[in-house]
Amino acid sequence: MPILKEKDRQAVAERLESLAGPVKMLLFTDSPSPLILPGQASPPCPYCKEAAALVQELAELSPLLSAEVVELKKQPEKAQAFGVDKVPALVLLAGDGSDTRVRFYGLPSGYEFATLLEDLLDVGQRASRLSQETKEFLATLKAPVHLQVFVTPTCPYCPQAVRLAHQMALESPWVQGDMIEAMEFQELAARYEVMGVPLTVINESQYIEGAVPEEHLVQALKEILADNTGEVPAKG
Repeated sequence: MPILKEKDRQAVAERLESLAGPVKMLLFTDSPSPLILPGQASPPCPYCKEAAALVQELAELSPLLSAEVVELKKQPEKAQAFGVDKVPALVLLAGDGSDTRVRFYGLPSGYEFATLLEDLLDVGQRASRLSQETKEFLATLKAPVHLQVFVTPTCPYCPQAVRLAHQMALESPWVQGDMIEAMEFQELAARYEVMGVPLTVINESQYIEGAVPEEHLVQALKEILADNTGEVPAKG
């Protein structure tokens, strides 16, 4: 059964007409095991099948889009090369195959589907929509910045936080931006004590709750990079 309804396919195809250059969607998945383990309530990757169908359907809607589906267990070296350790994981690559460091961990459904479409357009034109001040700050980075944004598909404020992290990743080779679907990765959400979304975790040491303005995240980055003590402060 198709993921996108026919009327949605037409609307998405029209949106993708704005693509300025080729984009590759590299999706890491895991095939279901033929063994049923005692006490196992759900398969290891309940949405991998849907994620694979989604990227393949999207690739059919534009000649500038392509999709590759890789089983993590069969090609662990490829997953390692992109720092992928959980599935489903969608990595967006530029037309020349370079990594944009834009990641979707979990099925980009609900409000996050719109995030994916906007990201595809940004990657296609190899440019973010950040302010000039933010671009100048990101150009000064000399240390890695990992932005993990926890979301749920029904959260209307989450796309703003995810888009900001993804645009920073697209703008700077030092930044990686991850969307993480909290319900699909509950253990990870518990690790960071995610009580509400969106929640942005910066380098595992600073937490930002809510969809904050661009300048707020920039200021948080400046503070954490200026005081890189290695300690992990309590959230809130």
